[in-house]
Amino acid sequence: MTFASRLAAVISAALMCWTVPASAQQPPPPGQYPPPPGQYAPPPGQYPPPQRQPGPETFGPDELVSAGHKFFGNVSRGLASIIERAVSQWGLPNGYVLGEEGSGAFVAGLRYGEGTLYTKNAGDLRVYWQGPSVGFDWGGDGARTMTLVYNLPATNAIYQRFVGIDGSAYIVGGFGMTALTANNIVLVPIRSGIGLRLGANVGYLKYTPRATWNPF
Repeated sequence: MTFASRLAAVISAALMCWTVPASAQQPPPPGQYPPPPGQYAPPPGQYPPPQRQPGPETFGPDELVSAGHKFFGNVSRGLASIIERAVSQWGLPNGYVLGEEGSGAFVAGLRYGEGTLYTKNAGDLRVYWQGPSVGFDWGGDGARTMTLVYNLPATNAIYQRFVGIDGSAYIVGGFGMTALTANNIVLVPIRSGIGLRLGANVGYLKYTPRATWNPF
């Protein structure tokens, strides 16, 4: 199953109307991390300060920017700014995913992707993701995606459903950034191009070890 065939199928499937929950994305006040309903939320004032110095398990901003520049190529001019925004909000990740995804929408839509999860001390892992979305346009698009991964206890812990965090959508230097969470793990997808609906309308993304057409 090639990525091109999956993208073509997404565009076709996007012409169908799906009923999925979605919430408006508004930037939160600086320094706040608002978990979605039903997720664990520490008492006010007890969020740990973002980690700034890379350790044996985490990636520093320079490492992330270097990997992103190689991956995104000529379109990576604003990447450093948006990675700095992510680091200031969530600290340093202990993994990241580089991959490609396609999405299609007709009010409601679908998103499919595939890539590789990279870690410092737990090896690399092939991953796939899919999920429904609600947008304000129609058609299809494809994008390269760099997803920062926080608080991942083991590589296979990424295989679950992640829901969007309210108020986590940003545009910086031609890149769109959102955030999703599940069981204290936070994913921050960074997508090239402002015209990709920012990923802000993703209801959730489900990560799996194998490609599947089922977005639910």
